[in-house]
This record gives sequence, structure tokens and C-alpha cells, in this order.
Amino acid sequence: METYYKPEDLKKFSGITEWQKKLGDKFFEYYGAVFEEGALTKREKSLIALAVAHTVQCPYCIDAYTGDLLNQGVDEEQMMEAVHVAGAIRGGASLAHGVQMMNQVKEKLM
Repeated sequence: METYYKPEDLKKFSGITEWQKKLGDKFFEYYGAVFEEGALTKREKSLIALAVAHTVQCPYCIDAYTGDLLNQGVDEEQMMEAVHVAGAIRGGASLAHGVQMMNQVKEKLM
């Protein structure tokens, strides 16, 4: 079955500089700097990236950071825990916005 997202396209990511080299280069410079060791380790940043990738539902990012984390020795349980953190935050954000709905109901019915 053919899908919209093709795993082999991930390898083409660096090619985004082809039609706008200046901005593409700036992006990759920034991206590289973000993932350098700092207050957070590379491992911590990759776990965050995996969780965010699930939240924004980017299959390329999920593939890339799953592989990156496996290469760093992170196990399946740790990765799934990061995914659950993402799910909890995403679900919690939806529920927290329920307060907006509750405010509207109270305003309109009271």
C-alpha cells in the first residue's frame, strides 16, 4: 500500500536548501545549535523531540528520533514513556480548554 509519507523522503530533508539556500542554511545552523549539549543533554533533547514529534504527528521526525534514541541506548520503555507524556499534555490541553466551553455555557445560560 502506498502512503503519502514515504520513509525514503526523510533522506531528502537536507535538500530543502535547494530552492532557498540562505534560509535553509540558517535553519540547519539553528537546528544544529539547538541539539548541542547545553543545560539539557543530547539524550534529553532527543526524548523531547520524540514526544513533540508525536504531538505534531510528524512521521519523519518520529522515524528520525526513534533511530537517534536507539543509537544512544535509549530503550523502548523510555521512548514509550516520552510518548505518554506527549499524550498526557495533548489530552490535558484539550481538557483544559474545556474551561473555555464551561465559561461560555455559564455566561450564556446564567
